[in-house]
Amino acid sequence: MKILVVGLNHKSASIAIREKLAFDSEQTKKALRDLKTRFDGSEFVLVSTCNRIELYCASKTGKGVDAATIAEFLAEFHNIPLNNFRDFLYVYENEDAVRHLLTVASSMDSMVLGEGQILGQVKESYRLACSEKSTSKVLNRLFHCSFATGKKIHTTTSIANGRVSVAGVAVELAMQLFADIPSAEVIVIGAGEMGELLVQHLLHISCKNITVVNRSFDRAKDMAGHYGIFASQWHALPEQMITSDIVIASASCQDYLFTKKQFEKIISRRKKGSLLLIDIAVPRNFEPAVNEIEDIYLYSVDELAEVAKQNRKARENDIAKGMEVIHEEAARFMDWFKAKDIGPLIGKLKKKFALISQDELARFFADTRENTLFQDTAESMAKLTANRLLHRVIKNVNRVAKSHGPAEASRLVESIVQHAEKIVAGSEKKGDTQL
Repeated sequence: MKILVVGLNHKSASIAIREKLAFDSEQTKKALRDLKTRFDGSEFVLVSTCNRIELYCASKTGKGVDAATIAEFLAEFHNIPLNNFRDFLYVYENEDAVRHLLTVASSMDSMVLGEGQILGQVKESYRLACSEKSTSKVLNRLFHCSFATGKKIHTTTSIANGRVSVAGVAVELAMQLFADIPSAEVIVIGAGEMGELLVQHLLHISCKNITVVNRSFDRAKDMAGHYGIFASQWHALPEQMITSDIVIASASCQDYLFTKKQFEKIISRRKKGSLLLIDIAVPRNFEPAVNEIEDIYLYSVDELAEVAKQNRKARENDIAKGMEVIHEEAARFMDWFKAKDIGPLIGKLKKKFALISQDELARFFADTRENTLFQDTAESMAKLTANRLLHRVIKNVNRVAKSHGPAEASRLVESIVQHAEKIVAGSEKKGDTQL
């Protein structure tokens, strides 16, 4: 069996590529259903966030699940030519795939080192896979291992200190670009988790004039009431931007909220100076061409990378500690992965030993008239002998596992099972039946 991950992220592909391959919740569930139907018996979890799209698979060798078929699936699902993104994909297998997931879940692979949101996003991705029954023994254990590893790193290192979210870095960028941030009129588009984080960070730097705008006005009102800020109706958003200084967008949508043409109409009515737009949504809320308009300064999530890089550099020691944990936990998982088939094989071997002893007893008593006097005793002795032999085999298997690794131990048990099957089938010669 093999573990495979195929994906792209903020380091390998621009936002222009990532937004075309992004999955929302309903698309994720549909993709998992399609994959489960196409590759029966394989396991899948799909992780799609603003910075990455990754498909994790566990399948038996020869089942047809490989990097090429996964890439073709992504292209087919989104109706995008594979050549448009093939060169941006990365592929990891087995232990490399395990280490990658642990690195992702612990935020060590995030644009913003230490961000707390990624672990929740990975958990949500796993929950969706469970709801579609597209994950089983291997990925269940792997993803729970990633959750535990992420928690361990966040509690044993300091990587979560400072501004460790995309929202926090967006506000930090706003501080660098806008001189008098406390007096700025700020609009936050979106009242989800990211929108709430934005509000928290803005309040922390003493912003007082904050308006949240959301499709659901009730949700916007609830957030506004909780934080003592303002809420506005969705349809009033263009009017709000006429007087604002900073707009930070994090709304979930498949199409642009504003194109360049739409925005030009808004700007023509502005009497204020420049307008700072920070778009941290994927897919993006503002058409990139909006940045071409005079006095408009548009930054996407990828352009937050330089600010995030400064934060990352300050925590290099924590990165090293975190990677040590990841390598330890990945090795522990791989020990289980390589040895996971030994238990069922031992059970299979036990049944074969029992069949061999039953066959030998049947032959022994076939021509014995007084078999009833000794049969019960003989059966008990044969069973005891078989169990002792099995115990000795298990001890030797454990020695092999310790000295040569679980994979070699698994191969040893498999070879013994094959010999036992030949004996049961009566296909081996009398002199070749030794184990």
